[in-house]
Amino acid sequence: MKFVLPLAVLAVALAAPAAQAQRGISIQARTAGELAELCAANPKDAQGDAKINFCQGYAQGALSTELRHTEGKKLFCFPSPAPTRSATMAQFVDWVRALPDHKSLPAVDGFFRFLGERFPCK
Repeated sequence: MKFVLPLAVLAVALAAPAAQAQRGISIQARTAGELAELCAANPKDAQGDAKINFCQGYAQGALSTELRHTEGKKLFCFPSPAPTRSATMAQFVDWVRALPDHKSLPAVDGFFRFLGERFPCK
């Protein structure tokens, strides 16, 4: 019986981080505006790193898929050496914020349209 209280305290201490992990955050980017806001997150803010990681992971996944499945005319052509991902995504944020119409585009369509305008194939 004398171990009941310490075991109860231990159980509560172990359950607290699990409860926090279950709360998590829900991040999604349906529009170019939502994606741009994730990309523009301040890493010092709560969940800022998660938002930036989502942004960059989204961009890398979209690029990898597009480059793997491109047949015929390419939507964009990166120069050599290619710009950094963080610099490109900062330019994407500026592009989205420049015109209100950009914000409502589907996220991947807006991202590829930006890349096509920024890095056209010659």
